Amino acid sequence: MADDKSKRGGRDRDKVSAEEDYEVRHFANKVGLTVQQVRDLIKQHGNDRKTLEREADKLRG
Repeated sequence: MADDKSKRGGRDRDKVSAEEDYEVRHFANKVGLTVQQVRDLIKQHGNDRKTLEREADKLRG
């Protein structure tokens, strides 16, 4: 089921949904990784945005 974009709460902003292509693409562009690298990070570390940003920094070196 797609996100309801009319409902904008803070809790949703803390997560990156691997099921929503636009969220994965946006996050990948933001942190300078490929979409596949972001999907791999989500599989390994979950979908918490701060954790993913930290791991993306490590991955980029």
